Amino acid sequence: MSFPIFDGNIYISIRTPYLKEKEDDSPTSDEVNGNIIPSASVLRQLAIGVETTKVIKSMKDLIIVSRDSSPVKERSGLSLSAVKSFVVGDRDDKFALEFGRDEKVMSFIQSLQNPVHFTYCNPCKMFAEGNLSRRKTGPLFETYTSITNFAKELHGAPPENFVTELAEAVGSLRTLKKMALFWSRVVEELRRLWSEGQYIPGIPEDKVPDINSCLLYQQLQVINCCISRKRRRAIVTESLEAVLKQAKNNADKSLPGGYMENPLVYAKDSSGEHVLRLGADKQLENTTLLDTGEPVYTPVLQEGPLLTEDVIKETEEFVLRTGSVGAGCSQLLSDMQAFKAANPGCILEDFIRWHSPPDWTESLTDDDTKESDDENLSPSRGHLSIRMRKAGNLWRELWETAKPIPAVRQSPLYYEDLSVEGILHGFENISPSGFFEQLFLSLLSSGCAIAEARISSNEYLYNLFKESKDYIIITCQGKNWVEKAQEICQVYETVTVMALNPDMVIRLTKPKHDQNPASVLETQSEDPKSQKDSPTTVLSPTVFSKKPPKPTSPNEKQVGYFDNERIADAVLPFKIV
Repeated sequence: MSFPIFDGNIYISIRTPYLKEKEDDSPTSDEVNGNIIPSASVLRQLAIGVETTKVIKSMKDLIIVSRDSSPVKERSGLSLSAVKSFVVGDRDDKFALEFGRDEKVMSFIQSLQNPVHFTYCNPCKMFAEGNLSRRKTGPLFETYTSITNFAKELHGAPPENFVTELAEAVGSLRTLKKMALFWSRVVEELRRLWSEGQYIPGIPEDKVPDINSCLLYQQLQVINCCISRKRRRAIVTESLEAVLKQAKNNADKSLPGGYMENPLVYAKDSSGEHVLRLGADKQLENTTLLDTGEPVYTPVLQEGPLLTEDVIKETEEFVLRTGSVGAGCSQLLSDMQAFKAANPGCILEDFIRWHSPPDWTESLTDDDTKESDDENLSPSRGHLSIRMRKAGNLWRELWETAKPIPAVRQSPLYYEDLSVEGILHGFENISPSGFFEQLFLSLLSSGCAIAEARISSNEYLYNLFKESKDYIIITCQGKNWVEKAQEICQVYETVTVMALNPDMVIRLTKPKHDQNPASVLETQSEDPKSQKDSPTTVLSPTVFSKKPPKPTSPNEKQVGYFDNERIADAVLPFKIV
């Protein structure tokens, strides 16, 4: 085979003090703390996913080449929800059998199966209702508005949204195959939501893609935007049909009272005939058509393409290679046709007055009158800019070819179905390493934002936090940050301890009045037993060690964080190897 065989048990041996098997139904400390800030153990799992799947091309390949752990052991501890699904004959029996022990996974799938309507506020606030997350951190973000935009700095995703919840669910799994199978199920649910016209929970319903966020988040935004557009188009189509129906009824009878009784339906063209307005949105205040004196109505326009970072890159390369500006011309032509349909009897000057006001001047100056040879110009009508009056102007050429067609009856500029289908197909064949990278950065940015909100009120603690923050941002912005993923995890664990136990961190790090700051507590204890028994590692004045610790003996091989169990047991690993 062209791919290595992955052992599904690769994650089971990676343990931290928080990841012990539960002997009862009581929540572990990791679960309790996870309700406050994403767990560092989950971030480590995603880091391992990034490092171990670089040679795998797609999730489908990962499912094929990976070996799972013993199904007997995995299925022996099914949760109560999984057992209930067997009793009621749920269609998801197979999924519950596979993932019944993983509460985060089951909860995430249930949120997709029963999405709750929400209102999105902004990237630094939670969802006003139907919050996908368990956390109640909204007031923190509202109080501290100067929180670093980690989603932008790390190219992750905003705090507490669909992607960060997905990252936690994926990071809670212990095998590569389970991760791939779970993502496959998520894509199925996303496809179902799209086909049913339901929004993805935890993603803004109608916001253009945020290029500062990761591509996965941008593409999910596109799906929700497409759902909103299809809903708007249905409303506009229904409105147009109502206008046509009313016109048909009027045609069967004599027109009652003249067109002025309903100017939104009828307008008078240059010949004085009553003509239907089609695709009109609302009246433009204090503006009338130059030739007919009819009120100007803004038309319902076609919405342009939704651009994600990959589409922008492809478009730029195409323009540079061909010199084409076809997309811009198509949008302009579409706008002209919609304007003509909504304003019978209009001329190019009317369209430019609405679409490009800087290219229209209401009255002529003496210099302009002398410069222009256009006999049709007069101080009472105003005039177009010089660029619009030049021979061969593109706008005039397009205007002459434009026909009065409402936007909903034009050829689409952007095909929502085709775009979303392409995104979903890409999700099915996404690179595992690239997928884990996006989840890693999104969870990291979310956790850091939550931590900063909790720490910001304490000046001393915030100064300690800033050193960790700067390290994370600078490292993740580098090209080879993946090689330092484990070090980033260690620093993030430091951040989580600051957020969860601020008083303890202050007590252990803040120098006393009679001490020299340079001689404050040393870093980790040299006795491995004392480290295991201690609730935390003793801190040094600086968060990072410039040099790695030396081996205790010449024959001892220096190990990394995951190679040495005693180091993995440290709750607050300030030293970066």
